[in-house]
Amino acid sequence: MDTIASLFSFITTPVSWVIVQFHKLYGALFGDDTGWAWGLSIVSLVVLIRICLIPLFVKQIKSTRNMQVLQPKMKAIQERYKNDKQRQSEEMMKLYKETGTNPLSSCLPILAQSPFFFALYHVLSAIASGKTIGVIDQPLLDSARQAHIFGAPLAAKFMDSEEKVSALGASLTDVRVVTAIMIVMMSASQFFTQRQLMTKNVDLTVKTPYMQQQKMLMYVFPLIFAVMGINFPVGVLVYWLTTNVWTMGQQMYVINQNPTPGSKAQDQYLGRLLKSVTAHGEVRGRTRRNTVKRIFAKGTDRNDIERKFITGLSKLGLAAQEDGTVAKSEAAVLEAEGGAAPKRQQPKRQTKAQRHTAATHPGSAKEEDSADTEPKTSLEKQDASQDDKPKPAGKPAASGSSRQAKSGQRKGPQRPKHPSKK
Repeated sequence: MDTIASLFSFITTPVSWVIVQFHKLYGALFGDDTGWAWGLSIVSLVVLIRICLIPLFVKQIKSTRNMQVLQPKMKAIQERYKNDKQRQSEEMMKLYKETGTNPLSSCLPILAQSPFFFALYHVLSAIASGKTIGVIDQPLLDSARQAHIFGAPLAAKFMDSEEKVSALGASLTDVRVVTAIMIVMMSASQFFTQRQLMTKNVDLTVKTPYMQQQKMLMYVFPLIFAVMGINFPVGVLVYWLTTNVWTMGQQMYVINQNPTPGSKAQDQYLGRLLKSVTAHGEVRGRTRRNTVKRIFAKGTDRNDIERKFITGLSKLGLAAQEDGTVAKSEAAVLEAEGGAAPKRQQPKRQTKAQRHTAATHPGSAKEEDSADTEPKTSLEKQDASQDDKPKPAGKPAASGSSRQAKSGQRKGPQRPKHPSKK
């Protein structure tokens, strides 16, 4: 580690100068020789570096998202040209060029931080050895060696001997307890950051080797940091823990505000957006309007989560617009209120007797329908007029059953039944 750190000795002077400037500020508040002054100087160094790396972090997020989207196409290219590695590579590069994706962009923030990380390690190692470095002169060196964080010196390591720790004015037990706690926190923050990316910001409908690779890194990275952490000085552990917490918070913000399409985070984000539209009747905020604008532009290519959001707007009587706003929609209002065009009613099913009568006497069905529509009083008058008519002599009054043939019964003389069927 010391050999690698010496390679970045050219940047130790700028790093030490930044730490000294922050130390002047915090020294006036907490005291020059306190662990708070030196510890917060290292934390401020991390924050300053990460602010400068925000553009690279944005590129990393975009590259990671593009890689996730391109996984199905990349898998198809691999299967199509599995026997021609050269053609496979050419098609991969062509796909990256067409989509503007750089696979190395996901590593840019880590690569950009590496020089500062090793420079800080080089500075703290020099402090532990009692050597001046960069702009840290002898008075500042003595002040840094007296600074302790919860009883552990900034330059002490977990693997240091008891004699070396005693020379820094501390006990070996305090150093190992503090460094062990910080190593666990550093590894846990790294694991949670990677797990957050895998469980919330990945399209779960696409199963690709990239997801398996990220899942493996979720467990490998914390182990790597745990093993390397026992050789890091306390000041470097403060640096790395701070940058992990920053990355976790920064990633959480990006996931909540700009999630990957098709992911669980997008479902939660659009759910919050729908609640906001329900409460205010409009899309508030430029970021949210851009989200609605992208969903509108997709048209039929929307995923299930986006279609669910559009359906939710329809139930509110709203429709997404091209500019990312929402407006009242008459069709959506009718559909939401149940006032859409009335459904076509199916004709009433006729009985077997009615169908038989309609087949033998086509006009009788219309007469029955017209008779059903007449008022009840007219039926009573017709019955009364029929009763007043004189009945022909010599003929007995026909009963209702004889006047009207039973349904399904053949008219005319009936054939006598066979004696055996009586």
